[in-house]
Amino acid sequence: MKKLIFAISLALAASAQAQTVQGNAAAGKNDVFMCEGCHNAGHGYRTAFPDVYAVPMLNGQNAAYLVQALKDYRAGTRRNQTMKAIASSLTDQEMADIAAYYSQPAK
Repeated sequence: MKKLIFAISLALAASAQAQTVQGNAAAGKNDVFMCEGCHNAGHGYRTAFPDVYAVPMLNGQNAAYLVQALKDYRAGTRRNQTMKAIASSLTDQEMADIAAYYSQPAK
């Protein structure tokens, strides 16, 4: 009986892990305030902290790419102090919502 309960627990955990978070663009609109200052400041915008680098525009970007980039910043596999701090403050749902918002065609 214990083995059966353990097997069921593993199956439930695996199915919960396999579920993907669905982004909600309307909810994402409320979360992008921290992104807008740099990412949509204008074409060719550069920032000087922590280093001088070009800031990419996010409008129209692929949602899956944006979510992965945020997760990579949070994990430290992409390196930028500002983005790591921001990504570390976001839940997976907030990342998906922000990505859904930015992946919409420009209006």
